[in-house]
Amino acid sequence: MNNRKTDILIIGAGPSGTVAASMLRQKGYEVTIVEKQKFPRFVIGESLLPRCMDNLELAGFLPALMKAGFQKKQGAKFIAGSESRIYDFSLQFTEGWKWTWQVQRDRFDNILAEEVQKAGVKIRFEAGVTDVKFAAKEHVVTEITHADGEKEHIESRFIIDASGYGRVLPKMLKIEEPSNFPSRCALFAHVENIEFQDPKEPNHILILSHSKNMWGWVIPFSNTRASVGIVGNEEDVMVAGDNFLESYTYWHAHFDPMKSRLKNAKILFPPRKISGYGGSVSKKFGPGFAIAGNSAELVDPVFSSGATYATESGVLVAKLVDKELTGEKVDWQVEYADYLDRGNRVFKTFVSNWYNGDLQKIIYTKQNNDDIKRQICSILAGYVWDESNPIVKKHERAIPALAQILGNEKNLPWEL
Repeated sequence: MNNRKTDILIIGAGPSGTVAASMLRQKGYEVTIVEKQKFPRFVIGESLLPRCMDNLELAGFLPALMKAGFQKKQGAKFIAGSESRIYDFSLQFTEGWKWTWQVQRDRFDNILAEEVQKAGVKIRFEAGVTDVKFAAKEHVVTEITHADGEKEHIESRFIIDASGYGRVLPKMLKIEEPSNFPSRCALFAHVENIEFQDPKEPNHILILSHSKNMWGWVIPFSNTRASVGIVGNEEDVMVAGDNFLESYTYWHAHFDPMKSRLKNAKILFPPRKISGYGGSVSKKFGPGFAIAGNSAELVDPVFSSGATYATESGVLVAKLVDKELTGEKVDWQVEYADYLDRGNRVFKTFVSNWYNGDLQKIIYTKQNNDDIKRQICSILAGYVWDESNPIVKKHERAIPALAQILGNEKNLPWEL
């Protein structure tokens, strides 16, 4: 059995883990990442938000990403029947990035992994964490098992779990909690030969409203392909039972905004399904460890919050680990957990009010209020920690109140 030491061990080489690794490497720490899969690998979560750009810039990733030629994303286009509304990031309330990318995550994540390796971060691919022991202050011993069965012990001063759906430490430490949102299902694939109805559509994520509880996405890529998915209750999405392809093609043919754009589309791989994807933890930190990214919290894909939460927590956890290891006092509850929860509650308000229909009433309203639209646009851009935004500050009351004001309109197909 091999034994080695590192300053910080990170579980997971996704955006949260690599952002944290890059930030810590900039501070001179020796960083090792343990990644269960071999890169490049497919993963969902392809539409970024402008807030991600701030975090990717801090991590030093933008020069490499600029060269990759990813599809530029300038906003979101919401479509319900014959109604459509565009939220342009350049018109948002918060000062910040006005655009971002739509990315194939296998390429995107691989670029981030390559960049941290160039900076001196060691990545153990195809290795799983099989045991973690917190022996003493600044002394964590992690056992990893490689694909060939060989075991390795890595001693670190701190461990960060950024394992996403794997939720390695939450499961080991029994701090995993179910989401308080209803369980939903997403069925998706990549397609090509989309017939866009507007030349600007490729510069947006298309969010297609079918009902209050069911919606679809079209995320165009720069190579004429796109990610296309349908989300809702499993029994509604999986109309053909366990036949993924038949269920998927049914929605292409019967959901009007998809039908008009995908009538000649070619499906590039067998559709995939994820369900019950939401999750949380009872605590995000403890002596010698912190939980970051979607391993700590995953809400719903409708507003592409996953990558924003991942990169935001990656930047923050790196700053606080550095602070602690250099002898400064860190209030992990206030500086980490409370901060992340504050922004995530805004995302949760938007998600819950999307599915109860209130947010959709606001988005599809025919009443023009530029101030409200700019404030909502900032939240859709990921700036959920900007409390100078009135809707961020009072999100729980603001969305239902606005929906009530606009509630007499009949814009949505299921209200007609």
